[in-house]
Amino acid sequence: MLEAARYYESQSPQLGVDLLEKVESAVRDVRQNPERWPVIRLDIRRRLVHRFPYAVLYRIATDEIVIVAVMHLHRRPDYWMDRT
Repeated sequence: MLEAARYYESQSPQLGVDLLEKVESAVRDVRQNPERWPVIRLDIRRRLVHRFPYAVLYRIATDEIVIVAVMHLHRRPDYWMDRT
C-alpha cells in the first residue's frame, strides 16, 4: 500500500495521499459494518477502494476484524491467498 502511494505521489502531487485517505475510509466503513461487504472466497470479504483500483480484503474473527491485504485489483489477484 505504501509503495503504491509513493508511486501515485510520483505521478501527481497529492495523489498518493488521496490513495491512503481512500484506503483509510474503506477501513472505517469495514469497521462500522463488517458484514456489509461481499464474501469473495471462504471467509474473506472485499471492500473496494473508491477512485483507485484497490480493495481491502478482510475476515471477521470472533472479536476482531483482520485485514488480510490491500490489493491491486488487476495485478496477481491471488497473491494474498497464503495469508489466510
